[in-house]
Amino acid sequence: MCTRPTLPLLVLTLGIPLLVHPVDAAEPARTSAVSAEVDRLLEAEIRASGGTPAPLASDGDFLRRATLDLTDTLPPSNSVTLFQLDPDSTKRSRLINRLVHSTEFSASQARYWRDVIFSRATEMRSRQMSPPVFQAWMTEQFEQKQSWDKIVEHLLTATGDVRENGATALLFAHGGEAAELAAETSRIFLGIQIQCANCHDHPTDRWKRIQFHQLAAFFPRVRVRPKRDATPRTFEVVSQDASRRGRRNPSPQALGLMFRRLDRNRDGKLVKSEVTDSRLDRSFDRFLQRGDANKDGGLSLKEFQKLPPPGNNNRRNDTEHYMPNLDEPGNRGDAIRPVFFATGGRATEGLDDVERRQLLANHVTSTRNRWFARAYVNRTWSVLLGEGFSMPIDDMGPEREVAHPQVFDLLCRDFTDSGYDTRRLFEIIAGTRAYQRQIRPRDPTEPIPPFASAQPSRLRADQVYNALLEVLGIESTSVRQRSLRRQRPGQSNNMMSRRRSAGRTLFLTLFGFDPSTPQEDIKGNVPQALYLMNSPLIHAMIRAGGNTRLAKILRKHPGDDDAISEVYLLVLSREPSASELKICREYITEVGRRGEAFEDLMWSLVNSSEFLSRR
Repeated sequence: MCTRPTLPLLVLTLGIPLLVHPVDAAEPARTSAVSAEVDRLLEAEIRASGGTPAPLASDGDFLRRATLDLTDTLPPSNSVTLFQLDPDSTKRSRLINRLVHSTEFSASQARYWRDVIFSRATEMRSRQMSPPVFQAWMTEQFEQKQSWDKIVEHLLTATGDVRENGATALLFAHGGEAAELAAETSRIFLGIQIQCANCHDHPTDRWKRIQFHQLAAFFPRVRVRPKRDATPRTFEVVSQDASRRGRRNPSPQALGLMFRRLDRNRDGKLVKSEVTDSRLDRSFDRFLQRGDANKDGGLSLKEFQKLPPPGNNNRRNDTEHYMPNLDEPGNRGDAIRPVFFATGGRATEGLDDVERRQLLANHVTSTRNRWFARAYVNRTWSVLLGEGFSMPIDDMGPEREVAHPQVFDLLCRDFTDSGYDTRRLFEIIAGTRAYQRQIRPRDPTEPIPPFASAQPSRLRADQVYNALLEVLGIESTSVRQRSLRRQRPGQSNNMMSRRRSAGRTLFLTLFGFDPSTPQEDIKGNVPQALYLMNSPLIHAMIRAGGNTRLAKILRKHPGDDDAISEVYLLVLSREPSASELKICREYITEVGRRGEAFEDLMWSLVNSSEFLSRR
């Protein structure tokens, strides 16, 4: 192992401050009491069940874990050594406080929620048009320290151009379809998959089919439509409180009047001979096939009222939501009034689209609705610890058991009492010993209490991408200058920025996954491995010559041990172990060409599972 200089000498040599965090006169103690109580309850329950909490992770592992989790980036390699040598006993809590209140945290959260919303988008055009706008909007919300309930309210009530208003993301992602919006609203913001009750009562929870359609009834007046004469092409979210051409769907009373007018023999049943002179003439056979429930060759008043209105049988013209009659596939079913299943809140008659959605947002984010806080706390805990109190994180439900219910309830109460302060919740969880523990292998034959140790998890696509940029030095000044020199005449900086953005988008397509997926279900695949192994860019940027990061390391450290340690710090944010150092020495000797051996070393570390995981 190479000999490291003393801390004062290191600081003078590098010319950087002693602390990797700014000195804050106010100790971030406002969350430490809650963190301590979480640990007290958690550790008591773990020991009561026969488990033993794992020791705390090393300073280096903690620094890498927290920086990736809270900012999607790797810590600079020189800060790893400084953090390890820093004697301040509060350095971890101060680091968390600094990261949680950084601009990078806001950007990280925006990227995370972009993945949550668009991973299951049913309107494919939204994936090409909306994510950048949504990210910018979401970053601004977190920068302004907007509470979670206000962010959700904006997402549920938004209108406007999808290229201008990022809050339209959820509505655009599902094309304004009521059933899809009901399902995603419940899944994302409440942690309940009530869409399982779309066609029948929920098979494993108490939710009824009518409750799913009552939730969908808040959305039937949302429309996503092309914006006329817009360049570039765009869409807008609007309200359609009246059907197209200004017509409203016929009321039951109006349909009753039409029925009595057509029922010439007053027998309470319409047959084809009675409608030959009406606009129903051409459609009557189809209506009869769909609506004649008792197969008597005619339509009763009740059967007639359940049919799609004449000339207006497109769902996009409906301003109310209908629960389909499963026994009669051609029957659109009964109109459903909006009711929020979690609290029983009902919409009164006469509300327009935005008023309905505002009412829904009020019910969803209400402190009376415990599922709102539970969903966010469970999701956040899972992001930071690799698994939630309830798994999957978006399928909780009243019949599900949660791990460590006392701890879960404590965090949910604090989140609610704080006014849904997202930063506070992250700071509390990251400040716990539970978050800071070592990873310990699990024996599948032995039951181990949840959260007794940290769990490895695969980095999200943005985290891998940002880590590659940091390791390869692609965002360095020299590379940016080369990019500008390659810029064609007349090509603006904005165009170059769009090209870099397109590169990130392609990477996200290859490495992206739905963040709601349990970690055990997230697997690497062959295209990902082939990209990292064979990418011309990666091969070019790990050359031992030129002005690459590796070349600079080799020029700075003529001794192999120092250079090996520097490469490990750069890629994995840690020093090599004694056995790793021995293997590297032997390989360098075997290859005989220093530059080539170090290129192989750096390539192998970038392609390692450790680089692609948080530890």
